[in-house]
Amino acid sequence: MKRHIVSSSDPITLIGGGDAEVSQLTEALNIAPICVAADSGAELARRANVPLRAVIGDMDSISADTLSQIPQDRQIIVSEQETTDFDKALRYIEAPLVIGLGFLGGRIDHQMHALHVLALHADRPCILIAQTEIVLIAPPAIALPAEPGDVVSIFPLGPVTGRSQGLEWPIEGLAFDTLSKVGTSNRATGHITLEMSAPNAVLVLPRRLLQPAAHAIVSAAAAGWPPRAG
Repeated sequence: MKRHIVSSSDPITLIGGGDAEVSQLTEALNIAPICVAADSGAELARRANVPLRAVIGDMDSISADTLSQIPQDRQIIVSEQETTDFDKALRYIEAPLVIGLGFLGGRIDHQMHALHVLALHADRPCILIAQTEIVLIAPPAIALPAEPGDVVSIFPLGPVTGRSQGLEWPIEGLAFDTLSKVGTSNRATGHITLEMSAPNAVLVLPRRLLQPAAHAIVSAAAAGWPPRAG
C-alpha cells in the first residue's frame, strides 16, 4: 500500500473535527479546492454540501450516517490509536500544500498536539486556520505583505535562528529555543521577510495573510523545501 494515498498536484483542504466554521472552509477551498476530512471533520463537509476526496482516520468519532454516505473507496481507515487523526491525515496526503481547519480552538492539549504534528511532519507543508490567525512552520525564506502593527509571533519547537526585515524587534542574532528564547508578540512595521535556519519555528500570522502565505509555502515546496522531505 502506498504511504501517501491521497495524492494531488493541487493544494488540499483538510477538515478536522474541532472548532471550525463554514466561512473558514469556504476561505480554504478558494485556495485548496480538493477537500479531505480527518474522521469527524466530514460532518462539516456534509453540512456545507462539499464533496470529499477522502476521509482519513480511525473512524471513531464520525457518525455512522455520515460515514454511510461516503463511498468505501474514499474511506481510508487507519486503525492505530497512537496518533491523532490530524497526524494520520498528514501522513496519508501528498500535495504541495495542506490547509487545515478544525484543528485549533477548543481543548488546549489538542492545540498543542497540532503544533507538534506540524513540526513532526514538516515535510508535509501545512497551514492551519484559527479564528483570527493562521499557523504554519516557517520555511527557509518567506516574504509577506504585512501591515504596520500586525502581530507576528515566532515560537520555536526546537533550536532555530533567523533573520528578519520589517519587524519592530529584529530577530538576527537570537538563538530561539523553547526553554530559553521565544519570539511571541513581535509586530510588523510593514512588509516582512523572514529567513529561518531550520523547520523548527511555528509562525503565527493574521488570518488575512492566508493567501500570500499559501503562495509562499507552495513556492518554497517547489524549490525543494523542507530539508526533511522524504
